[in-house]
Amino acid sequence: MLQPRLLLRQSQKTSCQYLSIRNTLPRYYATAVDPVKAEATSQTAATPGFAPPPTVETSSTFQMRTYKPRTPGVRHLKRPINDHLWKGRPFLALTFAKKGHGKGGRNNSGRVTIRHRGGGHKRRIRTIDFQRMTPGKHTVERIEHDPGRTAHIALLNEEATGRKSYIVAAEGMRAGDVVQSYRAGIPEDLLESMGGFVDPGVLAAKTAWRGNCLPLHMIPIGTIIYNVGSTKGKGAVFCRSAGTYAVVVSKDDATTSGGNKYVNVRLQSGEVRKVSRDACATIGVASNPHYQHTQLGKAGRKRWLNIRPTVRGLAMNAADHPHGGGRGKSKGNVDPVSPWGMPAKGGYKTRKVRKPNKWVVTARERNHGKRRVK
Repeated sequence: MLQPRLLLRQSQKTSCQYLSIRNTLPRYYATAVDPVKAEATSQTAATPGFAPPPTVETSSTFQMRTYKPRTPGVRHLKRPINDHLWKGRPFLALTFAKKGHGKGGRNNSGRVTIRHRGGGHKRRIRTIDFQRMTPGKHTVERIEHDPGRTAHIALLNEEATGRKSYIVAAEGMRAGDVVQSYRAGIPEDLLESMGGFVDPGVLAAKTAWRGNCLPLHMIPIGTIIYNVGSTKGKGAVFCRSAGTYAVVVSKDDATTSGGNKYVNVRLQSGEVRKVSRDACATIGVASNPHYQHTQLGKAGRKRWLNIRPTVRGLAMNAADHPHGGGRGKSKGNVDPVSPWGMPAKGGYKTRKVRKPNKWVVTARERNHGKRRVK
């Protein structure tokens, strides 16, 4: 039965008012809530308007940013919260373009040395100072995202000359912090404040701060460090990715024929490694520790990161892979190998048993595909 025209006009007017109110209200696509306050938030009144309810992580140790599933690509998207990062462009003088064969996994002769690389978004390489030989105070201007690495980087401004440099930022480092490098030696004013001689306790209290770069013989035992070097006069080679760190285990005073002393450092893999006492190390933990919990949400974001698809050898033909061919899902009852026949579980053992790595004090545990006995 048809309704009167007056009622139809009233219903249309009501719907228009609803649409106007809906357009004026904000739409929230990303939510990030402190897990500690999640219970209090749920007990409060409902959020006014049409905003989605806050998304709360199950873990109470960290929080991640999730998105309302308005599209399939953001349904499973999960990112760490890094609102303190610089929103603008990098310092152009310390960058250069990444182009050519460097994006396709090729070496200097044009051969593919890393498979499944190609495409990706346009990027610029940030020049990072891993040596940090310049003494004096450096002020952190900002914390930036580096598309070429997982950890964040910090732009430093040398107070004496005003020169800029990039370093791998420590977790908790923010703009305005002052960091310093002691690789060139102990400053005279610091030595005078200690009474003219080196007091290990006072020296550690005044130098072992987050973001400071020190030679390993000046770092107390048990200190958490990152950007660890291996030899004197060179840059960092260990613990440079997001959330990685090492621990100073002991200091070896026994000298070799060359007269060098060493410091034992335990890496996160469990390996205890011997490095030079004059090698560099930075106090703290590499920034962006929650990077490992990132979920890209769709395959396209993997392509933006310069990573191409990976095809299983089982799905190939026999001419393309040792696992290919046959009827059904069968690789021919052989051990898993690479496309060129190299065993996939640790490769071939080529190091002699009586010739171990002289720099490794305690080797990390290797199971080579076998189950570890608890």
